[in-house]
Amino acid sequence: MIRLPLPSRRLCQLAAGFLLVGGASASRAGTDVTKPAATHVRATDEIHGLLNLGNSMTDRRDFESAEIAFRQVLDVPGGPGPEETKSALLGLARMYRKQGASVKAVAIYEKFLADYPGDPRTPEVLLESGRTMRAMGSHRLALARFYSVINSTLKLPDKGFDHYQQLAKTAQFEIAETHFQSGEYAEAAKYFSRLRLLDLAPADRARAHFKAAYALNLQGDNEGAVNMLNSFLEQWPDDENVPEARYLLATTLHTLGRTQDALVATLDLLRTQQAHPGIDAKRWAYWQRRTGNQLANNFFEQGDILNAQLIYTSLAALTDDPTWRLPVLYQIGLCHERLGSMDRARLAYQDIIEAGKKNPTAETAELSRMAEWRLGHLDWNDSTRHEVAAIFETTTGRAPRAPAKPTTPAP
Repeated sequence: MIRLPLPSRRLCQLAAGFLLVGGASASRAGTDVTKPAATHVRATDEIHGLLNLGNSMTDRRDFESAEIAFRQVLDVPGGPGPEETKSALLGLARMYRKQGASVKAVAIYEKFLADYPGDPRTPEVLLESGRTMRAMGSHRLALARFYSVINSTLKLPDKGFDHYQQLAKTAQFEIAETHFQSGEYAEAAKYFSRLRLLDLAPADRARAHFKAAYALNLQGDNEGAVNMLNSFLEQWPDDENVPEARYLLATTLHTLGRTQDALVATLDLLRTQQAHPGIDAKRWAYWQRRTGNQLANNFFEQGDILNAQLIYTSLAALTDDPTWRLPVLYQIGLCHERLGSMDRARLAYQDIIEAGKKNPTAETAELSRMAEWRLGHLDWNDSTRHEVAAIFETTTGRAPRAPAKPTTPAP
C-alpha cells in the first residue's frame, strides 16, 4: 500500500464530519468526530461516497481534501475491497496529475500496473502514465507506455472491443504528439499522415492533417508543408486550426520567396470575416493580426513598401480599437513617407494625434508624441527644400526642376 503523509487532525475532522458520506455527516449519525475518520468507514456505500468525494474535490482543485478522502479509503481497517483499492489509487494518481505532482502520479500508475497486470483498466492507466511521463519530459519512456497501450488491447477479451480499439487509436495519436513535442518532426509528420487515413472522428482526422503539415513546416520541408496546408484548408475549411494554418501557409510561402502567393494568402485571411461556427472569434482575430503584422513587417524591412502598405491598410480595417489601430496607422504613415506621398503621411499622423486626444492613455500619448515628431520632420524637410530651391534660383537664375512625383496606390 502506498503511504502518504498524514493529513492534519483538523482536516480529517472536516472531511469526516462535514464533507462525507452517503448524504449524512458523521455527527448526524451520532459519532464522535474527534476520532480518526477511518474508524467510521465501514459500509461499501460510505467507501463509494468517499471515492466520489475525492473525485469531486479533484475537479474543484481542492487537492488537500481530495487526498484526505482517498486516504480514508486506503486506510480502512482490514483494508477496502480490491476494486475500491484500485479506484482509490487511480483517483489519487489523477489528483496528483492535476496538481502537477507528476512524479507521485507516475509512481502510483506504475504500482497499479505492477500489482494488477490483468485489470481491464490497464490500457487507460498506461495511457495516463505515458501522458504524465511526457509532461515530465521523459519522451522515450512515454513512447514505451503508448506502445504498451496498443499491445495491451490485443490481449484483452473481446468484450468492450470498440472501447479498446479507440484506446489504441488514441495511443497512436499520443505517439505522434510525443515525437512532435520532442522535436522529431520527420517521425511526427509520418505518424500524423498515417492517422489522418484511419477511421477516426472528423475532428481527429482534421487535427492529424493539420499537425502533419505543421511537422513538415518545422522539419524544414517547406514545399511539402505548403502542399499539405493547402489540402488541409480545402478539406477542412471549418476546423478550429484553419486560422493558424493560414498563418503557416503565408509565412512558409514568404520563406520560399513566393512573395505574391504569400501576399494573397495574407490578404485572404485578413479580408475573410470570421463566419465559421467551429472557430472561436478571438482565435480567428489573433491569427489575423499575427499573420498580417508579421508579413507586413517583413515586407517593410525588405523594402517592399507597396505590399507592406496593402497589408497594413487591411490590418487597420480589422477593428476600431485604438490600442491596435493607431500603431498600424503609424506604420501606414511611414509607408507613405517611403513612397514619397507626404500629404497622405501627414493625414495618417494627424489621425493618430486626434485619436490620442479622444482616448488619452499612456500608449496613445506615446504614439501621438511620435506622430508629432514625424510631422515636425516632414515640415523641416519641406522648409529645407524651399530654402535650397531659393538658393539655387538666386545663383542660377532659374528654378530647379521638380522631381517626378511618385504614384502610389489608393489605400
